[in-house]
Amino acid sequence: MTFHSMWAELLPIGRSSASGGYRRFAWTGADADCRAWFKAQAESRGLTYELDRNGNQWAWLGDPTAGDAVVTGSHLDSVPDGGAFDGPLGVVSAFAALDELRARQVTFTKPLALVNFGDEEGARFGLACVGSRLAAGQLTVEQAHRLTDADGITLPQAMERAGYDAGTIGPDPERLARIGAFVELHVEQGRALDLSGDRVGIASAIWPHGRWRFDFRGEANHAGTTRLADRRDPMLSYAETVLAARREARLAGAVATFGKISVEPNGVNAIPSLVRGWLDSRAADQQTLDTVVTGVEKAAREYADAHGIELDVVRESFTPVVEFDHALRDELARILGRDTDTDRGADTGAGKVADLKVPVLGTGAGHDAGILSGTLPTAMLFVRNPTGVSHSPAEYAAEDDCVAGVTALADVLEGLACR
Repeated sequence: MTFHSMWAELLPIGRSSASGGYRRFAWTGADADCRAWFKAQAESRGLTYELDRNGNQWAWLGDPTAGDAVVTGSHLDSVPDGGAFDGPLGVVSAFAALDELRARQVTFTKPLALVNFGDEEGARFGLACVGSRLAAGQLTVEQAHRLTDADGITLPQAMERAGYDAGTIGPDPERLARIGAFVELHVEQGRALDLSGDRVGIASAIWPHGRWRFDFRGEANHAGTTRLADRRDPMLSYAETVLAARREARLAGAVATFGKISVEPNGVNAIPSLVRGWLDSRAADQQTLDTVVTGVEKAAREYADAHGIELDVVRESFTPVVEFDHALRDELARILGRDTDTDRGADTGAGKVADLKVPVLGTGAGHDAGILSGTLPTAMLFVRNPTGVSHSPAEYAAEDDCVAGVTALADVLEGLACR
């Protein structure tokens, strides 16, 4: 199958007719359809299909137990009303790159695997990269069992309802030890490539990032009969904190976003008793991130005190800076025809790179490749996104850029697995 035909097959799955975005949440019907698509693609190519203990899907060319395997892929789930490219582009490109390598009649000297990691976006259970975190031992079995969705359904319950054995979840060191390199292709979630005029880029690092929950507790009361002076309205403190987050991020050259909110009792004519907001913040380095989050929390406590509001702040997740494996990054640059030099060229945040037609750039978005980087050599390729929009139905990559990404990925896989 061509890239275009595979893309056309996957495109309708989980798409909302109302928003035009995708709702491919972990262990739901749309997720099951995506998984069925992956399995069908693997079997149609004669690959060995496996489902690991954490629900991640694998398709193998060669002996899975031989070791030093080269792996590529991404994820198929989405954020609420997300775009078509974030995740699926890497999976479709993986199959398309394999097809291209077979057309080149190359000889594989290492096992090759294609992977779909489960629940990367964390849209249902509130934690990103669940499948890869479990495999790498960065999420314990006990922690995984405590994850619940908005309806109170736990992760194990959701897996079992979808027909999977949740009793097997946990670290998978033997599988990861058989992998020599993991290369994830992803649509760029920004405009760096569009501004530079490049179709494909190489990742240098992922910014440190995390999620913090702010619980503002006040007093529920009647919206029409309670004097303003008598109110303990947590919405006011929350609103002021949202503005503080924007201010702190702008001053630090970072990003901070309150993108999710929960209100109780959530009545039009009721003063809230609880406003719960989730802060997502990211920065190029740890010190800057700490400065932003500390500043936001300090402001939130000042606003809460002023309005008689109780405040709890809980860090729900955190990922430190990820420097992708420099040797693998440099090998990707060499394969794609460019040399790296640590003494000259443009500073990319992970060394200096000279004479690059394929630029090296950092990103503020988390990925499965970032989670696995602490266990095995990982690298990433980015495909141009002309709008820079992501996590939105407006997310876009032109088909010729996607095909250029497939060619680049095929070149990389040939260089790594066919020597």
